[in-house]
Formats: sequence, C-alpha cells, structure tokens
Amino acid sequence: MTVYKVINVVGESKKDFSDAVNNAINEAMKTINNVRYAEIERFTTKIENGEIVSYRAEAKISFEVE
Repeated sequence: MTVYKVINVVGESKKDFSDAVNNAINEAMKTINNVRYAEIERFTTKIENGEIVSYRAEAKISFEVE
C-alpha cells in the first residue's frame, strides 16, 4: 500500500505563473524525495503602481512516504 504526505508550498516569479509553479515544485524537490503530484490551488499577483511585479502560485505537493 502506498502512503502519501501532502504539504503546502508557494512559488513566486517575476516572469509568469508557469514559472511560479515550476519554482514551487523545484524548490520542494530540493528537500523532499519521491514527489508525485502537485495540485495548483490559487494564483495571485503583486501589483505596484498599477503594474504586475510578481506572480505567485500556491500548490499542494504530494510525495510518497518511504
């Protein structure tokens, strides 16, 4: 039987939402083994002086427990 643990992460990028998602997943994989799934829950932007300055992606990362 396979068991998974789920954590919440937030990735940020000055480029776009896709880059923010990749940053969230890649940073999680630096310290977590066996990452299997990512569920993207929410996208947000930071706006300053009427311009988007950063993109954020909130995700749930699932990894297999050894």
